[in-house]
Amino acid sequence: MLDNHSSMDLSGLTPVKQGAEARLYTTTFLGRPVMVKQRFSKKYRHPDLDVKLTNDRHKAEARALLKCKQIGVAAPTLYLADMEEHILVMDQVPGETAREAIDKGLEEGDTEGLVRIARAIGSTVASMHQSGLIHGDITTSNLIVQGEQLTVIDFGLSSQEGSSEDKGVDLYVLERAFLSTHPNTEHVFAEVMAAYTAGCGASAGEVVRKFEEIRLRGRKRTMLG
Repeated sequence: MLDNHSSMDLSGLTPVKQGAEARLYTTTFLGRPVMVKQRFSKKYRHPDLDVKLTNDRHKAEARALLKCKQIGVAAPTLYLADMEEHILVMDQVPGETAREAIDKGLEEGDTEGLVRIARAIGSTVASMHQSGLIHGDITTSNLIVQGEQLTVIDFGLSSQEGSSEDKGVDLYVLERAFLSTHPNTEHVFAEVMAAYTAGCGASAGEVVRKFEEIRLRGRKRTMLG
């Protein structure tokens, strides 16, 4: 639900987490446990630019959550989007992060479990990309695992109608985050890419080529300092 008028009083709540652009709160809404995300202004930015970026990212996140429901990708249910106060009210997603699940799988030597999670990640990203949805910050901390279900969270940097280049960047961000968080798991990430390629079908080739180009550019930048 997109709402330009309704507002929510957060004055009595204590943030459970604060990121670079938003605070997260937990509370109840219509009798349900929810997560509340509120973007705040960045004083170092020019006021006009700050307002534009905040509005654009707020709208993009709300639209991404709705898009996920349309295409069958598990994401938090959006209950309220206050466009004036830059508040999103979403259901709380139970489970553990994919980062925690992968660390546990590595520690326990659960190869089957690691492959299952990797394939779920690849298939989920493929579904988003097939619809033109770019996450923008897809890491194993922004994926929640509960049983066989993989839920995508934090669409704060998302966009839609993404190009092959945008999709390649999404994959590159995922790979960098995956391998830096879980060292020596190139074989596991290969399962992510295999599932992604299978999920995208004929359109995978161009995206994977872009991903390889972006990866090469990233390596060159690292070598040159």
